[in-house]
Amino acid sequence: MKKKVSLSPIFFVGPHIILFIVFILLPSIYGIYTSFTNWNLIGDPVWVGFDNYKTILFDSDSTFHSQFMNGMKNTLIFVAISVPLMIIIPLVIAVAIENKGVQMKNFFQTIIYVPGLISISAAALIWSLIFNKQLGVVNNIFGSENVWASTQPYAWIIIFIITVWAGVGGNMIIYRASINGVSKDLYESADIDGAGSIRKFFSITLPSIRFPLIYTMVMTTAGAFNVFAQPLMMTNGGPRQGTTVLMMYIRDLAFSHGESIAGIASAMAVLLGLVILVISAFQYYLMNRNTA
Repeated sequence: MKKKVSLSPIFFVGPHIILFIVFILLPSIYGIYTSFTNWNLIGDPVWVGFDNYKTILFDSDSTFHSQFMNGMKNTLIFVAISVPLMIIIPLVIAVAIENKGVQMKNFFQTIIYVPGLISISAAALIWSLIFNKQLGVVNNIFGSENVWASTQPYAWIIIFIITVWAGVGGNMIIYRASINGVSKDLYESADIDGAGSIRKFFSITLPSIRFPLIYTMVMTTAGAFNVFAQPLMMTNGGPRQGTTVLMMYIRDLAFSHGESIAGIASAMAVLLGLVILVISAFQYYLMNRNTA
């Protein structure tokens, strides 16, 4: 007798697959194709092969090469600093909240998570007022008239502040849930053996939440490479393009010129995607190689 096949899973999974194909897979494929063309978003794309990539990567006289290198440099600066902050700070907060002596754990979790629900535009407006030259709280406290967004390294600092303020809540909840899932017997055995808090953290907590750490590190890194709103809203890429990240150049090339240069913009986006893919795979390998 043949086993009856249930169609119920199709009704649940089907819409997600359709949306993925229509809004992610097909646009991604077309974007890769566009990166090999000369296209202004109006006429038909003209196939140019690897010319866009050669210009971006090797033509030192080209403006596009300079933009790509500067954008990638600034993006890497953001990634190198923001990712450790977005992993370490929420992990420390999660461990602190889970301490036995802490009361109102859910209240503190809510306070820390709420900024992540605010749109980046509203958050940028709030922090712009805080760092305002004349009306800002920071300048009033320190008695200065510093133009934070127009001076380095302060331009980067305020970008990192708003990034951490708005983003630590999500990772913190993941870490707290993971720590809650660690067997209490392990901690009790460690207490019997006389292990201190630091020893328990590195010998029990960290190994037990290895996979959530891998997940958050990979996802946080991918998100950091796609940074756009914070430098756009807080510094507009300044001073002297010192905080102009690659996504800002891609947006400008594709949509903000008198004539769109979508082929070059697509090539930059593909290269950025490859960098994200390689680094994410490398992170996963490093963190997972000792896992049975």
